[in-house]
Amino acid sequence: MTGDGGLEMNILDDLESLKFEYGIPEEERYWLYLQGRYRGLMIKGCAHALFFCKLFCTLSELLQEGRRKIHPRSVSFDAAIAEDEKLKVGVIGCGHLGKQLVNVLLRLVPIPPESLQISTRRPESLVEFQKQGVRCLYDNAAVANWASVLFLCCLPSQLPNICLEIQSKLEKTCTVYSFVSAIPIPRLKLLLNHTNILRPQYHFAEDIDDIWGENKEITDVLQDPVVLRATCPYSNAGGVILNIKWLEGVFYSVINVCTAWNVFHSHVLHILNKLFLSVHLESCEKDKSSCPKFQLTDFMNKSYVKSLFHKRPFPWFDLSAVQSKETPFSQHLAATPILQDHLTLLYCDFFGISLTKKELPEVSTGSSPQGGEG
Repeated sequence: MTGDGGLEMNILDDLESLKFEYGIPEEERYWLYLQGRYRGLMIKGCAHALFFCKLFCTLSELLQEGRRKIHPRSVSFDAAIAEDEKLKVGVIGCGHLGKQLVNVLLRLVPIPPESLQISTRRPESLVEFQKQGVRCLYDNAAVANWASVLFLCCLPSQLPNICLEIQSKLEKTCTVYSFVSAIPIPRLKLLLNHTNILRPQYHFAEDIDDIWGENKEITDVLQDPVVLRATCPYSNAGGVILNIKWLEGVFYSVINVCTAWNVFHSHVLHILNKLFLSVHLESCEKDKSSCPKFQLTDFMNKSYVKSLFHKRPFPWFDLSAVQSKETPFSQHLAATPILQDHLTLLYCDFFGISLTKKELPEVSTGSSPQGGEG
């Protein structure tokens, strides 16, 4: 029966009358490119959120490793710290995007179900997630208060009321990751009274490559090397382009986590090097001096660095400002192609694929603070 059912579905796949574009007049088919844009945007958005969460899981491990070295005999202390530092992901809004994101986080990070909570107006509709052990409820404030990373996947019209509900519940250290593209970061900062906000911005090339796996689940598509390479932060493939200010925001959000745990800036640099520069080019093996290493002046201006005491953490950074203004790291990243290559290799390594030097994408044009928004 299973075999016959599979054969039937294959036959149905070829029927023109069942395809999305069937019945659309020829003169209006030009607008079908919007469908490709939408799918490419969703896949890239989920891929970048996945990368961010994988990064924070690794950061948690590095912080715990550092604690054990400082307090080798304090087992109970380590257990308490490990619980606090564990990544706890909240999702507000579970429509089409929210469901795709949750599937990606559960299957591909993977985040344990007990470390993920969803707030939605219809939690009873999320039976498949509840069966896996994910807590699903309709309580935006509770999820926001619990989460260390909070994804906003709601409609723009819903966001002002949601912000009113959660703004007093957010911990300063919680990273709010917004997929609500219609609300710019300065407005979101005011609505939430919160500065630890990440919001990826995308714009589109004129030509859209049809590489996004139209009929496949996003969790399956994100295991396709061609698609994964197209989601690289510096890649233009597929016609959906990420503003690279998001990547800068990711760096400063990592620094803020370290600051919250009172990690001295010298050790933070060590963590950044282990976290972002763990995958190397072949040229690094031949000439180790060519391999980039992070310095304080990569993230702060020189006058501030001179006044920073040795045993002090980094200052707290306003991520909304980082993503809208020029920073020392903006200049460093733009001027260091080998660092861009290392970050691309790391991104691909997180997804289990490798790149040769020839396969590294050319730097996209979406790196300016005022890049187009999608």
